[in-house]
Amino acid sequence: MILAHIATSSTHALALFQAAAGDAPAVGFSPVQLWGNMGMFAKVVVLILFVMSIWSLAVMIDRFLYFSAARKQSREFAPKVAGALKEGRLDEAIKVGDRAKKSHLAEVVTAGLTEFRSFGSGGAITEEQVESSQRALERTEAIVHAKLKKGLGGLATIGSTAPFIGLLGTVTGILNAFQQIATQKTSGIGAVAGGISEALVTTAFGLLVAIPAVMTFNYFTNKVEAFDVEMDNSSSELVDYFIKQSHR
Repeated sequence: MILAHIATSSTHALALFQAAAGDAPAVGFSPVQLWGNMGMFAKVVVLILFVMSIWSLAVMIDRFLYFSAARKQSREFAPKVAGALKEGRLDEAIKVGDRAKKSHLAEVVTAGLTEFRSFGSGGAITEEQVESSQRALERTEAIVHAKLKKGLGGLATIGSTAPFIGLLGTVTGILNAFQQIATQKTSGIGAVAGGISEALVTTAFGLLVAIPAVMTFNYFTNKVEAFDVEMDNSSSELVDYFIKQSHR
């Protein structure tokens, strides 16, 4: 008798659940249907994340192309300028640097050479001339460093805020799901499927935007640090060259 009563109760509960699910509107999971099921606030969140993804993608492409060109031109510039300086052809070394427009090394070294040449080629090389050239190198290093970091702050901001923006959409989606339960007076899964799907989409989109932004930010930051080391070494070697020239 007890088993029969439990079986009957389970059958009635299953029938009620199926009826509730059948009465709720069907929820699709294609991108268009998910967009249609979203509330206005969730759509605003998705649009914000979409703009952030486009911005981060543009920065990624721009920095990749810029860093690739800087690396390539610097590899071509270094041996040429070293050969010109070894032979004492200061003007030729500056011309080589002027042709490498995107090379971080060329920009720094050319600034130092130009400042050194501004004192004139005749007469003895003074300590003031060497110090002035060193200051020119330091100023140009700071300028090039800022140029290399262009856009990376935006990537860091997108990588750190996109998950929270997606989470904000998640919270509103869950709230909408509870409101649907209260309005429809039913606890069937169909009554909350729209709100839950809305919440999951915004969360997933936020993570999809943030993860590449964080990864590329770390990658480009390491590149900038490597370029800084190269500029420091080149500046130091150029100052040593000036000092050796002054002792001749």
